[in-house]
Amino acid sequence: MGTSRSYDDACPIARALDVVGERWALLVIRELLLGPQRFSDLRRALPGASTNILTDRLRELEKHGLVRQDRLPPPAASRVYELTERGNELTPALEALGAWGAPIPAPDGRPGLSAVSMLLFLRGCLRTHPDPPTGVYCIQLDERIWTILAGESGAAVEPGDSASPDATLRTDPWTLNTLIADPTRLESAIASPAAEAGGDVASLRRLLEAASETGGGSTALRYPRR
Repeated sequence: MGTSRSYDDACPIARALDVVGERWALLVIRELLLGPQRFSDLRRALPGASTNILTDRLRELEKHGLVRQDRLPPPAASRVYELTERGNELTPALEALGAWGAPIPAPDGRPGLSAVSMLLFLRGCLRTHPDPPTGVYCIQLDERIWTILAGESGAAVEPGDSASPDATLRTDPWTLNTLIADPTRLESAIASPAAEAGGDVASLRRLLEAASETGGGSTALRYPRR
């Protein structure tokens, strides 16, 4: 069941929190920043949110005009959720929140880390690098493939494969985080079941090194400030 709670406060900050302040709402928006997602994709990315809670958050975000439903063309024909233009306007706020939250210690153990979260982090690192590598990279995380377009103007991340990538990497979000923290571990990761690489591995290493240089080195997951 949805919520209609309000701070009953005229301040724009309070009014914004009336819309996106419920638990999981901003993380749902985070997961949609790089493109449409199926409900099952969102459930996998946010395992701590029950099916009912996720359904409520999506319904509320739709009601406020931040999220809409669409259907992928055949043969997929799956129903997906995507951000509206209004929803995408939250991108700078979420990036700033990530930068602000980076110094806060991560939970103990192996907490959740979604593919989108890692790709947003990687994109942010490349966009702030003074001399980013140039290339097209396909990265498969959590059974989904993403294309990274890196160049002098920064980087873009798009869902889906590329016909002619310079390099490919198949791994999981935590291993990618480890490789950004320490790119010298790429070869050992490839030699193990943790990762599989193809194409120009040297170019892939340069991508990881660039992310490491602006992402905080061994700390990783420290969102660079623009």
